[in-house]
Amino acid sequence: MIQYKDALKSILEQAKVLPSEIVELELGLNRVLTQDVCIDMDMPPFNKSAMDGYACRKTDLHNNLQVIETIFAGKKPESSIEENQCAKIMTGAVVPQGADCVFMIEDTELLDENQVRCTNSNTKSNISLKGEDAQTGDVLLAKNTKLEARHMPLLAMSGKSMVEVAQKPKVAIIASGTELVEPSEKPEPFQIRNSNSSQLLAQLKQLGIDGQYKGIIKDDGALLEEQISKALQENNVLILTGGVSVGEYDLIPGILQKLNYELVISKTAIQPGKPMIFAKKGNSFCFGLSGNPVSSFIQFELYTRPFMNALMGNTNKTTELALPIGTDFSRRKDARLLFAPAIINDKSEVVPIEFHGSAHINGLSLAQVLFELPIGTKEVKKGDLVNVRFL
Repeated sequence: MIQYKDALKSILEQAKVLPSEIVELELGLNRVLTQDVCIDMDMPPFNKSAMDGYACRKTDLHNNLQVIETIFAGKKPESSIEENQCAKIMTGAVVPQGADCVFMIEDTELLDENQVRCTNSNTKSNISLKGEDAQTGDVLLAKNTKLEARHMPLLAMSGKSMVEVAQKPKVAIIASGTELVEPSEKPEPFQIRNSNSSQLLAQLKQLGIDGQYKGIIKDDGALLEEQISKALQENNVLILTGGVSVGEYDLIPGILQKLNYELVISKTAIQPGKPMIFAKKGNSFCFGLSGNPVSSFIQFELYTRPFMNALMGNTNKTTELALPIGTDFSRRKDARLLFAPAIINDKSEVVPIEFHGSAHINGLSLAQVLFELPIGTKEVKKGDLVNVRFL
């Protein structure tokens, strides 16, 4: 068995960022930039009023001021501000030449129709200066940034109606197992519904990848080989579930070797999720995940997700924290690194969820985090720190 971090390192070493493509701005969400995005103008592009009020010279703040024009957002000022003059101005409007402060409407005394006075002797400048947010040529978003909603206005502000991003990998999913039926079918007493594929498609969707579901394939060597070979030829990555252990009908490892794929990983020292395959041939890759849904979920989060991110150039790492556990916790065996489901309570403590093993889907569904118990550790006491990763 290979240790978790060693396995992850071996997997990520195989990932090469896919070629780039140009997409429309509105299609950029969850994609990864392949070049820096620089702004083509100063922001703000002019000295901008930060509020509704009157623009004037600071030296004239205590004087009676003549209102010479009204400036709203989108209007070019008509005049410069001279001694004892001001312009009524709206938030976001261009501050006229000569003015170096804006006093608020709330601090204004109207003397007559065209004359005002500031009543606040401590007024600030209330001007957003040209270029104070960003200057022409500044990098607003760096290469390898995964685009989220908060990044989209920066792209728009930079004049990017099209963005250059890494291609998304083409990913196929196959569920293997004679015992499986589709979710729409009523299983016989010797059958179970295929829950893995829906789960994996959703996990891919969270990465912005539209996986292609290729269905259930029975434990038939020739049929499996035919469908696996076809899926590998048509996609960058194939994700298989089931058939990767050492049972009589666990046929996947032999099929991949027959197709000249190198088995980089065959077992990992994690619990749950020991049986797992990662295979490669050139730039074609295959993950053989456990048939147990909790195991396959965790294997995807630990190994497949980082690999997919690496193919798309996304260098962000999963958030991990050390938090106190809210109760005593123990396990029978300590030969593997345990990832167990838990929630975080209002004291920021880790509270384990009742969990019956790698097929206990409803236990996992309640989880907010997975917490770790290292190899060699059978128990922790309330208050001990444990590493957690958010789901």
